Amino acid sequence: MFLGSLASRDLETRSRQGPGHDAASWALRKRELTESSSARWAGSITKATHDQWALARRGQAAEMAWLRGEITRTEARPARPLGAKADKRAGTTRGCVTRSEWHAKSRRLRVLQDRLTALRADWAAGRVHVVRGGKRLARLRHHLDEAGLSRHAWQERWRTARMFLAADGESGKRCGNETIRVTGSGELSIRLPAGLAHLANSPHGRYVLDATVAFTHRAGEWRDRIVADRAVAYRIHHDVLRGRWYVTASWQRAVAPAVPLRAALARGVVAVDMNDDHLAAWRLDVHGNPVGAPRRFFYDLSGSAQHRDAQIRHALTRLLHHTRHTGVSSIAIEDLDFTDGSTRERHGRNKSFRRLISRFPTAKLKARLVLMAAEWNVGVVAVDPAYTSRWGAQHWRRPLTTATREVTRHDAAAVAIGRRALGHPIRRRTAPPPHDRRDRAGHRTVQAGPETRGREETRPRLPGPRTRSVPPGRGAKAGDQRAQHRSGHAAGPTSWRQDVLPPSLQEYG
Repeated sequence: MFLGSLASRDLETRSRQGPGHDAASWALRKRELTESSSARWAGSITKATHDQWALARRGQAAEMAWLRGEITRTEARPARPLGAKADKRAGTTRGCVTRSEWHAKSRRLRVLQDRLTALRADWAAGRVHVVRGGKRLARLRHHLDEAGLSRHAWQERWRTARMFLAADGESGKRCGNETIRVTGSGELSIRLPAGLAHLANSPHGRYVLDATVAFTHRAGEWRDRIVADRAVAYRIHHDVLRGRWYVTASWQRAVAPAVPLRAALARGVVAVDMNDDHLAAWRLDVHGNPVGAPRRFFYDLSGSAQHRDAQIRHALTRLLHHTRHTGVSSIAIEDLDFTDGSTRERHGRNKSFRRLISRFPTAKLKARLVLMAAEWNVGVVAVDPAYTSRWGAQHWRRPLTTATREVTRHDAAAVAIGRRALGHPIRRRTAPPPHDRRDRAGHRTVQAGPETRGREETRPRLPGPRTRSVPPGRGAKAGDQRAQHRSGHAAGPTSWRQDVLPPSLQEYG
């Protein structure tokens, strides 16, 4: 709590400086904090404060970009006449259906414009809005009855959220951190600030806790770092609901080397189709053929953000286990991004679909998969998601379905994703028509090679009638129609005149 009060004071000073902050002002803040704490604690506090201010600044930039896009999409509909239909060729959207809808859109447009104006003023002044402890918890103070909390319980959670007990590591120091030290036996000691030095129970102003620390996740990697005195950052926080204290250790890993695409796909790929409730995966060999049976890894995206994050992490862990078991060294996913497509102006009144894509964490799922795959030495290949579900269901669902295995659209989409990652076309070549059905069988689909550009696009329609017949008077030999007719007469309609009767027949006339 003592360090939290120093962090709150430093955040106020940093927010007043705004964009005019420089190295000299940073050093001045650090010197002021060193008098009441120490040089290491002052460095940790000022760095955390600067990161918090920078995060709020990036949030302002992202919100302004989102507001500009929303204003552009919202003002297009009220500008159109009532009941006007959309025209994709002209690039115009549909108009409002009723007068009340037009009024609602106009009000929303005005609200968005006011929010953008206020946000631009804050951006120009370098003013950010940061709440230490969280804005959600601060607003909960006015709704204690609805949340079922007492005032004392809320104050306890508020004080805990505003604590500060974190320190970055230092390479070359004992166990990788001089401020918060955790030894190999689990002993935890803290270097007390100057204002609390009288509470030390160990030499050199340190406080040793009676409880020991035990890491279960990546314990071996953590132990290797502290033995080599490599930098490890620690953060200590209190969980009020469980009544427990937790220590979080973190360190910076080396950048994973980029593997060439051909080497990553040398042993095939595990293609994954991301859905709202599960991941559909199927292994494909180097030739693009599905191997084995499809796998599905389910998760539940309802509930809090922490619950969704845990569900996704568990599903990705099972996916990586399956990838390692199959012997494949890469995973193919779709390059989906719904961050700009969850608004009513883009998807209309389809509330269920808008709710689905709003809670579907595509960006977080891709980022977490890349990080976790780097730990497992597994490559990730992102492909274009265009037509994967449609062509997968059209060309692969029925051929892969057997009497004992039902292939879903998502499984077929995974096959399409994997073939696109391997460089193979998705659409399968159809068999030629039998000889007795040549007049009523469709044309054969041409399968282009991997080097052909635009091979995944639909075939262009040839001009002319669908029967490929040439009307009279047209074509390559339109001027020489008599040469095409065996009887010597023109193929097209011409005027006809009867010749004079021969002399042998005239006498009988």
